[in-house]
Amino acid sequence: MTDVHTLSGAYAVDAVDDIERAQFDRHLADCPDCRAEVAGLREAAALLAATTATAPPAGLRERVLAEAASVRPLPPAEPSPKPVRKPRLPRLLIAAAAAALIGGIGVAVTRPWVDDRPVAVRVMEAEDVQVRTTEVSGGGTATVYRSKSQGLAVLRTRGVPTAPAGKTYQMWLQNDRGAMEPAGLMRGGDATVVLTGDAGTATGVGITVEPAQGSKQPTSKPVALVAL
Repeated sequence: MTDVHTLSGAYAVDAVDDIERAQFDRHLADCPDCRAEVAGLREAAALLAATTATAPPAGLRERVLAEAASVRPLPPAEPSPKPVRKPRLPRLLIAAAAAALIGGIGVAVTRPWVDDRPVAVRVMEAEDVQVRTTEVSGGGTATVYRSKSQGLAVLRTRGVPTAPAGKTYQMWLQNDRGAMEPAGLMRGGDATVVLTGDAGTATGVGITVEPAQGSKQPTSKPVALVAL
């Protein structure tokens, strides 16, 4: 059986199948180490996407190669008594920078202090994120990510059948009085939706099948209901 921890890299770049994705979604709810590792990998990818190419100074490549040949390597470190899981982000950035340098490309990161991640990613990678997964009546799964500190929730579906003709799936946030408040629409399939409304105090998320334009209140039995 595959160690679920080893899926973090593939999960970060969406290179897992539906079964592995559902398994890792559930695992993330109880593993802060994996949440941090996934966040670091996605941040590395975002930083590399924001790089710009500039012409290197004349002779830079030759100087780097010449100095590399004269650098004295450090002795191997003493083995640690216990395996330690370390973030991969520093190694990824160092490797990327070195590759760009040797290839004659200067790397410049644009505004590294600005969080340009999509809202859905910020919620799913929040330190206080809650993750809940449930099966959807009719097929597929629904996973809710909720960050109280951000007051937001994200719904991620996998393998949910497309809504019938003239119908749509409508999401709902359940407030502390038990009432359902509209939180968005979707057609089904594999989707990631940022729910509208105040999710910080919500006690649950529901999905119903409604007319194509949506409804003010649920008119059908929920096909999925997740308690928060």
